[in-house]
Amino acid sequence: MLKRTETGTWLPAFVPDSSIVVVVLLMACSMAVSTSHGACRSMMNGLNILTEYTDYFHLDESTLGVSTAAIFVGGCLAPLCAGYLCDRMGRRPGIFWGCVIALAGMALQSAAQNLAMFIVARVMIGLGGSTANIASGTYLSETFPSAWRSWGVSMLNNFFYVGALIMALVTLATSSWPSAWAWRVPSITQGLFPVLCIMLLPFVPESPRWLVYQDHHEAARCSVALVAADGDVDSSVTTAIYEAIVEGSGWEYSQKLDVSLWGVIKNPVTRRRLLIGGASIGVFSSISGNIIATYYIGAELKTAGITDITSQLKANIALNAFCLPCALVGTAVLSRWGRKSTAALTEIFLVLCLVIIGVLSKVYTDDPSNVSTALIYANVAIMFLFQGVYSVAWTPLMTLYPPEIANYSIRAHTVGLAQFTQNLLCIIFVLILPIAFKNIGWKVYVINASWDVVIVVLIWLFWVETKGKTLEEINILFENKTSRNDTHIEDNMRVGIYQCNNDTGEAKSQS
Repeated sequence: MLKRTETGTWLPAFVPDSSIVVVVLLMACSMAVSTSHGACRSMMNGLNILTEYTDYFHLDESTLGVSTAAIFVGGCLAPLCAGYLCDRMGRRPGIFWGCVIALAGMALQSAAQNLAMFIVARVMIGLGGSTANIASGTYLSETFPSAWRSWGVSMLNNFFYVGALIMALVTLATSSWPSAWAWRVPSITQGLFPVLCIMLLPFVPESPRWLVYQDHHEAARCSVALVAADGDVDSSVTTAIYEAIVEGSGWEYSQKLDVSLWGVIKNPVTRRRLLIGGASIGVFSSISGNIIATYYIGAELKTAGITDITSQLKANIALNAFCLPCALVGTAVLSRWGRKSTAALTEIFLVLCLVIIGVLSKVYTDDPSNVSTALIYANVAIMFLFQGVYSVAWTPLMTLYPPEIANYSIRAHTVGLAQFTQNLLCIIFVLILPIAFKNIGWKVYVINASWDVVIVVLIWLFWVETKGKTLEEINILFENKTSRNDTHIEDNMRVGIYQCNNDTGEAKSQS
């Protein structure tokens, strides 16, 4: 049964009174945003292989890079406004407007008549898609019950591969069409997923933490009840979680944190949160080497000896189909092993994969006419293994870790900073990779492996483990102290979590 609930925004909510159903709807919202994100971003991988697309816009190495990088320009612009939009208008409206902007860009891309029109459209898609992604990461981390947060927020990036797989299949199906519809149909198809996300928003509650900070306390209590206690506002689970959120909010307000740029720089705790949750996650996930396979799989496969266009498109499909289960396994691994250790271990494997790919590619480049089929297939297999290992850690971590590390005042900005650094580096690498592959070939992999070693060291020295902790407990961890009030908050959260987990049959120790 649907229950109309106060949201504190113009966007109404008619929420089921079953917590399991609400969690499923939240998960579906996460998957819809993620699928849209994957479709928008990865579609260029297929289009860059299509001669109908490259010939239509008369692309060379430079303009190919610009058209591919355009979406990241929009992604860099989004953090400038997304944090303010989420904090001012609400988390759900932030998702809504991001999807609307993305849809407008998709319509423009589908009708593009020249390269300038296409690039502007891709910038709009990047702006809208990243705004929705930032708002979603903030919203879902604050709304999911702790027992489900790791899975729910990770899905915000895991289903990237579902969108990528769908676009790869559509592009393969249209690749033989001798007209501009070969790339226009995939452009139209990507619009299905933002529409699905918009359709889900009226059936999920607003973030209880946002509502508390906006002084909508009864609405916040109702939101907690809907996601954790089947709508029972008088439940002990609801009371424990709600009181902990209120007390955590009160403590944070009492600190009078200055979230201006200079205030963040001066405050060592806030600065540390932003550097770990915002800057490092965006940088590390971008420079680990996945951009090669995500946006230029055609060029990568050519270095391995796969030159046929149809074979490259089929490899693109197989790669995305392989990465999805890897990302799902990674979410389970992060919940069991923790964020820090999983990231460090997988990064070591990425270094090994890149070195092997570089060596095998060099063998092919030195004497392509005499290279055995076995060597070519071995190189492609390692490329797949690399992307699978990347998906285990970085795919779920990109959306899970930043909102966990941040406190409420800077959560949207931290998620935005992670998106900004990721998009900025994607612009750089997407522009230089076609030129790099043309001039230095296999050496690209070895260079990439060298800085991945540095990433392992930095993760081990500076990252903070957040596994099994509530957002309020992570706040206490960063403050590095436990006052009486902090202890009371922590006790309340543990009581609420334990009882909530018992209700869902997932009781477990939170010690």
